[in-house]
Amino acid sequence: MEPRSAAAVGRDFPYTARTTCYIEVHEDGRVTHGDDRAAYERAVAGKSRLFAVWPGEWSSHLFVIDDLDEYAKAQGIKHDQNRTGLEEHVHDVEWTEATGRNPNPRSPYISIRLKLTCGCEIRDLGTFASQMREQRGWAIATSVGWGSSSGPEGTSYSLRVRRKSLGI
Repeated sequence: MEPRSAAAVGRDFPYTARTTCYIEVHEDGRVTHGDDRAAYERAVAGKSRLFAVWPGEWSSHLFVIDDLDEYAKAQGIKHDQNRTGLEEHVHDVEWTEATGRNPNPRSPYISIRLKLTCGCEIRDLGTFASQMREQRGWAIATSVGWGSSSGPEGTSYSLRVRRKSLGI
């Protein structure tokens, strides 16, 4: 039985799902796991092949990662503006502390309301957090919930950010 094609699934393939397990088969026959940049670079160079196990309801399915470009975009190795909603530029942001959402003044994280006035939108929190870490030194929490709301004034986002990284 041959593995299924991840490319055939298209953009619906769960490249970043926590339940997707990546397997790398090296040219010397070694088998390792993981989804890091080095595995991608070895696969592009033809020194290994990448596979993914995607658990189904009753059984797991084995896929060959045969669209390395799509894999790289999903993993954030290559920037994908359509997937993230974010251009690669310095973002213009306006933010305020979310009132009533930070009951503990000694908490290392605070909730903020943020607007992107540069025209971007946040579709991928990890990418936005990485960009803001580089641009402003912000430490945006990516392991907690976040959200957005839209109205006549535009879209605003609710995020948790490390207090000290905001300079307050």
